[in-house]
Amino acid sequence: MLTLTKEHGAADLDGVTKMGIGASWDTTAGGGNALMGALRKARGTDLDVFAILMNGKDPVRYAGLDVTDPLQNGAVTSTGDNQTGRGDGDDELIEVTFDRIPAQVTSIVFVCAAYKKGSDFKKAANVSFKVYDSTGGTTQQVADIWPSLLGNGNAVAVAKAYRVGAAWKLEVINTRGTVKQGDQESLLRFAVNK
Repeated sequence: MLTLTKEHGAADLDGVTKMGIGASWDTTAGGGNALMGALRKARGTDLDVFAILMNGKDPVRYAGLDVTDPLQNGAVTSTGDNQTGRGDGDDELIEVTFDRIPAQVTSIVFVCAAYKKGSDFKKAANVSFKVYDSTGGTTQQVADIWPSLLGNGNAVAVAKAYRVGAAWKLEVINTRGTVKQGDQESLLRFAVNK
């Protein structure tokens, strides 16, 4: 399995008509003492995955949390909000069907954030993003993206899919930053210039 990094540069998505980005994480005690750490681990960790649709430098729609089909045509869908990180496999999944994306959407920025108040990246471990090719009705994992454990902030811009003429490319961003928890505008501004 290929682990994609910034150094790989942009990957051609020629022939890929449907792609998924799945996020998974494990809950940790977050460095808490025995009792508080056990309570934190039992409660789980809430990270949120977003696909922010851009028209140039303007965010125009997003998928994530309770927005599961922002274009209302199945072009970009989210499985919704997993609030604990428990269970096997992907905790949250964004799927993109490229031939349904309207022409005014020039790129899609994938962001993972400790978005809700009280959530924290320090309470999550083994954060991973899986890239899937679902062309032709079968789903196959083709790559992983592992965000850096270094850096500050409660958000990471994971990757960006962008148009090149009629084709699409996928590029790893892996940049940490801060969004104001619960503030949609702060989240959308984080995606600008990525």
